[in-house]
Amino acid sequence: MLMKNIILSIFVLLVLISCKEQKQNVIKQDLQSAVVWQSYDETLDLEATQKLEQTRMHLKLVNSKVSDKNDIWKALEPELGYFSAKKYNNLKKYILEKDIPTIQQSIKDGALTYEELTLFYIYRIRKYESDNTLSLNGVISLNPKVVEQARALDKMNISEIDVNSVFGMPILLKDNINTQQMQTTAGAIAFQNNNTGDAFITQRLLSEHALILGKANLSEWAYFLCSGCPVGYSAIGGQTMNPYGRMIFESGGSSSGSGATVAANFCVAAVGTETSGSILSPSSQNSIVGLKPTIGVLSRTGIVPISSTLDTPGPMTKYVIDNAILLSALLGKDDMDNASIKVETDYVNSIKDGTLKNKRFGVIKEFLEDSIYNIAIEKIKQAGAKIIEIEPEQKPLPGFLSILNIDMKNDLPHYIKTHAGSSVGVKNIEDIIAFNRRDTLKRIPYGQQLFEGIVADSTTIIELEGIKENLKKVARSYFDTHLDTYNLDAVLSINNYHAGYAAVAKYPALTVPMGYASNGEPKGLTFIAKPFSEGQLLQLGYAYEKETKERKIPSKYK
Repeated sequence: MLMKNIILSIFVLLVLISCKEQKQNVIKQDLQSAVVWQSYDETLDLEATQKLEQTRMHLKLVNSKVSDKNDIWKALEPELGYFSAKKYNNLKKYILEKDIPTIQQSIKDGALTYEELTLFYIYRIRKYESDNTLSLNGVISLNPKVVEQARALDKMNISEIDVNSVFGMPILLKDNINTQQMQTTAGAIAFQNNNTGDAFITQRLLSEHALILGKANLSEWAYFLCSGCPVGYSAIGGQTMNPYGRMIFESGGSSSGSGATVAANFCVAAVGTETSGSILSPSSQNSIVGLKPTIGVLSRTGIVPISSTLDTPGPMTKYVIDNAILLSALLGKDDMDNASIKVETDYVNSIKDGTLKNKRFGVIKEFLEDSIYNIAIEKIKQAGAKIIEIEPEQKPLPGFLSILNIDMKNDLPHYIKTHAGSSVGVKNIEDIIAFNRRDTLKRIPYGQQLFEGIVADSTTIIELEGIKENLKKVARSYFDTHLDTYNLDAVLSINNYHAGYAAVAKYPALTVPMGYASNGEPKGLTFIAKPFSEGQLLQLGYAYEKETKERKIPSKYK
């Protein structure tokens, strides 16, 4: 009798285990079957963009013709198998639109784990990117080991973690920044299998225990390939879209994916790169905070280049405090970058003393016709700042294109030789042009006019040095005439309107959400000051943000 009862008990136990496994498998299958991305006929979407006034939004395609979006999250499906919609919705209150210190505190309080935070973003990316009515094409790849890495961080002593740190924070990197766990494509098919080591700034983030969540889409070759083409397009990632007006507003470029994904809460923060406007543009277009630092503050080693003269990475975040935290994590003197310097500023603690009271701002007089800019200036004035209207003389920047042409002609082959993977089959611009011509519809649907211009540019190195010095002098005079005369703390611009001047002057710039046009398109207020004034800009941006609180989550991505 006893043996019979034992056998019966074992049978019941096996049945229960089997039922549980079947139930779990059903749940897992249901979750997975509901989030498979499927290609669709893009004709109507593309025809709608042809009617837009902005010609750069006249699209030829939406999704990549060489990538299957399901591959982005395929390796992480087992991790997502039991992360339910209920779990996702329950975690929203701890994550959506929260700054880094708030998220860190929730983790320290036990309301959230680093693993859950990471799974939340992966689930959210899959949820929206698999929906052809909401997808942003903001992500090119995800780190297949990121959940495992998050789980390891949860085993550490969480009570000692600084809330003002990137520890355990899932961060997306623009896909021209080298990462060992994922290919670095620059959005180009020629670099589709570019397996590299980690860039210097990637190493810095990892040393601070940040989580590299994945790679963000970008304008192919950092928007130095085609002329007049849509910003945010790459052959690998497709067309990046703006969450505030999908296929209506430009996403900004070239750090398009970094801007769109931060805005849509696909990550805690992202890193972009700028040569001239490539952080400022997508940050302002997507209502986030973007900092273009002074050349040398952050390393460029292991980043696919345009120009060693003007390139810099920079933090892109929802809030100024997060920008200061991420900037601090990226700092480090890099002996392989001859522009790199050692910076020891405490950006995080210094911004908390930021105020607008008694600060002196140069306001572009003609911009006051923009109602959003005008309102922003009035709010700054009411906060106790001194406003000085200025009328800078618009001066041409002759030879600017030659800086990009000649630098890229030399810098890209150097990157390929020293930091690209061995499977990359091209060595220079000429090779890439020839490679693209073998299948123009798939590889360069908008052409490669700028690449062809690089080859055609015969500017000598001696001539180039003269151009650089002249443009630096012209651009610095453009700002300094007013900064010095009126003892200004910063010049206030809109979006990336003065990005070219700031680039050749090598002046830092910070853009902060300023408001929205009547059609809902975001705009940013951009602070520009002299070299190595990042701390000052972050203080001013923090004070302005605290005074105005303009950022709003995109309505379809709540």
